[in-house]
Amino acid sequence: MNKLSGPQKSEGGASQEDRNNWPSMLKKLSIPKNILSTPHGNFNLIVRVRGLNLILQKEKSRLFDEWPEEYDRWFATPIGALIKKYEGELLRELLDPAPGEIILDAGCGTGVFTLDMLSRGAKVIGLDISMPMLNRAGPKARGYWFRTVLGDIANLPFPEGSFDRVASVTTLEFIEDGRRAFSELFRVTKRGGTIVVATLNSLSPWASRRRAEANKKHTLFEKAIFRSPDELRSLAPVEGVIKTAIHFQKEDNTHVAAEIELEGRRKKLNTGAFVVGRWGKI
Repeated sequence: MNKLSGPQKSEGGASQEDRNNWPSMLKKLSIPKNILSTPHGNFNLIVRVRGLNLILQKEKSRLFDEWPEEYDRWFATPIGALIKKYEGELLRELLDPAPGEIILDAGCGTGVFTLDMLSRGAKVIGLDISMPMLNRAGPKARGYWFRTVLGDIANLPFPEGSFDRVASVTTLEFIEDGRRAFSELFRVTKRGGTIVVATLNSLSPWASRRRAEANKKHTLFEKAIFRSPDELRSLAPVEGVIKTAIHFQKEDNTHVAAEIELEGRRKKLNTGAFVVGRWGKI
C-alpha cells in the first residue's frame, strides 16, 4: 500500500509536527481558517458551516447516526465483500486518483471507499453530516493524509476550485435537491478536475427490494431516493460517462454472482444496483 512517508505518528494518529503545521497545510487546501476548530489528537477537523441551521443539520444526520456499525458489518459479509470489490473497482476506474492529489470524499460515511483513494497516495478530506460515521472513518485511515469535516454536501464549506477530484458515493439518494448537490460538487472542483458520483439505481431489483424492506421495518433506505442512469445524468451541467455495477442479487451464491457480474459488464447493462457517473469540469 502506498502510505505517505513522514514524521512518526503518535497514538492519536498525527505527529507533533503535523499539529504544529496544520494552519499552513490547510492554507494550501484553500480552506478558510475561520470555519475550522483546533485539530483533535487524531488530527480530524470539525467544521462549523456558516449559515447552516444546526437544528436542521442534526435532524438530517439522525438518519445515519444509528448505522455506522451495521453499515460496516454488511461489507464484511461474503456477498457484501463481493459488492465492495466490484463497486471499488468501478470507482477507481472512473475517479483514477493519483499521488499527491487533493480529493474531497463528500459523504464519506465510515470510510469504506475512502481507503481506496488514500492507498493511491492521494490526500483526502472526508466530509459527512454524521459525527458517528466520521468517528468510525478516522481510525481506518491512520498513517494516511486524511482529515474529516462535519458538514452538508448541499452547503460545502470550501472555496471554489479547492480540489483536484471530488467523489460522492451513495450519498445522493439521501438528497432531494440533486441539482444543488451537483452544483456544489462542481463548484469546489478545480478546472480540469474530475467529479465522480455514485448512487443506487432505480432500475435495479435491489431498489425494489430495499423499498419493500423499508416499508416493513426501520432501515437506512426508508427515505432514500433511487435514481436511474438517465436521471443521474440529467443532474450534471455537462455531459459525462455513466456505468453500472452489481448485476447479481443478494441471495446469489458468490461464485454465481461473479459470473453474473462479468456477463452484465460484457453486455454493458444499465440495470446494475450501483450507478456511477464521471464528469470533467471545464
